[in-house]
Amino acid sequence: MQNYKFAPFSDVHTKVYLSIILGQIACGYALGISGPALTTAADVINISDVWMGLIGAGSLIGLAGSAIVGRLGDKVGRAGLLMINMYIFTILSLLQLTTNNLSLLFVLRILIGLMMAVDYTVGNALLVEWLPAGEDSKRQSHLLFYWTIGFILANVLGSLMNNFPSLWQWTFASSAGIGLITAIFRTVVKLPKSPTWLASQGKVKAAERTIKRNLGFKWSLPKKFKLPAKKEGTVSWTDLFSKQYLRKTLVGSIFYTCQSFTFFGISTFLPLLIEGMGIKNPDVSTYLYDTAMLAGVLLGTFFFNKVSRRFFLVSGFSVAAITLISLVILAHIAIPLKLTIFMIFAIGLSAHLVLDYTYTSELFDVKIRATGVGTCITASRFGAAAGTFLLPILANIGGARLTMMVCAIPMIIGALVCLFFAPETGIVDKEATNGR
Repeated sequence: MQNYKFAPFSDVHTKVYLSIILGQIACGYALGISGPALTTAADVINISDVWMGLIGAGSLIGLAGSAIVGRLGDKVGRAGLLMINMYIFTILSLLQLTTNNLSLLFVLRILIGLMMAVDYTVGNALLVEWLPAGEDSKRQSHLLFYWTIGFILANVLGSLMNNFPSLWQWTFASSAGIGLITAIFRTVVKLPKSPTWLASQGKVKAAERTIKRNLGFKWSLPKKFKLPAKKEGTVSWTDLFSKQYLRKTLVGSIFYTCQSFTFFGISTFLPLLIEGMGIKNPDVSTYLYDTAMLAGVLLGTFFFNKVSRRFFLVSGFSVAAITLISLVILAHIAIPLKLTIFMIFAIGLSAHLVLDYTYTSELFDVKIRATGVGTCITASRFGAAAGTFLLPILANIGGARLTMMVCAIPMIIGALVCLFFAPETGIVDKEATNGR
C-alpha cells in the first residue's frame, strides 16, 4: 500500500480545501469590515480614538487565543472544531445588531476573533495533513488570495454603507452571511478527521479506516506512523521553547508579529491614513489600495516556490520599510507619486502575506503543528491589535508621517531577524516524504 500523501487530488481533498477557503473568506471579511463599520458609526454615535482603536482591534485580540485553540486542536482533533466554530461565529456576528454599547461590542468582536482563530490554526493544520505532498504548501499559499477577497469585499461593502450611517450595526453584522454559508457547507460535506493526527494519538487503525474510506484501499499511512511508538499527542506547550523548537517559535512569532502590526494598522484605518496624506477622493484611493493588495498576493503566490523562504521574508520586509520611509522623507511630493509609492508598499507587504500560513506550518512537525502555528498567530495578533489600536491615536497626534514612521520600525526589525535567524524550510511536507 502507498503513502496517502501521494494520492492524486480527489473529492476528499476538494472538500477539505473548499471548506478552508470559505473560512478564509469569512475571516478576511470579518476583519476587514471593522474599519468601514467604525468609520460609518462615528457619524452617528460618539466614539473616541481609544474606543475606535479598541473595537477595531477586538477581533485581532480574540485571534490572540490561537495558542489555546491550537493546543486544543492538537488534543481533541481538527475536524470537530471546524464543524462548529462558524455556527458560533454567525451567532456572534448577528448579536452585533442588538447593541450600540461600545463595551459589549468590544466583547463580541473579541469572541468573533476567537472563532476565527479556529480556522487560522486548526483549519491550516487539517489542510496540510490532508492535501497531497507538493499540493499542500502550494494550495496553502493560495489561501491568502481568498482571505484578501474577503477583506476587499468588506472594504467595498463598507464604502457603499457609508451612505447609510444609521445602518452601521448591519455593516458589522454582515459577516454572518459568509459565516453561515461556511458552516452549512462543512456540515453537508462532513469534514474528515486528519489521518496523521489520529496516528500521532496512537489511533493507527482509525487513521487507516479514514484513509481507506476517503481515498480507497491502495492508500495507507506513511511508514513512520505504523511503527510502534509512544503516544505523541501528549506534548506540552512548553516544548515550543525547548532546544528543538525555540528558534522556530521565536522566528515564526517575530516575523508574523512585525508584519501584522503594520498591515492591520494601516489596512483597518486606511481612510484616516489616506486623508492624512492629503489625498483627495478616499474611496478611489481605497479601491486602488485594494487592487494593489490583491496584485501583491497574486505576485507572492507566483514567486512562492521560485525563491527561498528566507529571501522572500527579508525582501518583503525590506520593500515595505523602504517605501514607508520614503513617504516620511518625501512628504511633500506630488500626490500621484505619493500614491504610487504607497501602492508599491501595499504590493510588497501583501505579497509577504503568502508566507503567513505556509511558513509557520512548515516550521513545525505534525505532533505540535497546531500548537506551534497557534502560538505564532497569538503573538502576531498582539502585534496586529497594537497596530490597530495605535493607528487612529497616532494619526490624531502626528498625522500620516508619524503613523508611517512607527509602522516602518517593525518592518526593519522583521527584516533583520529573518536575515540572521530564519531557518530555511522545504517546500514538500517532510512527514509525507518520510516512508514513501
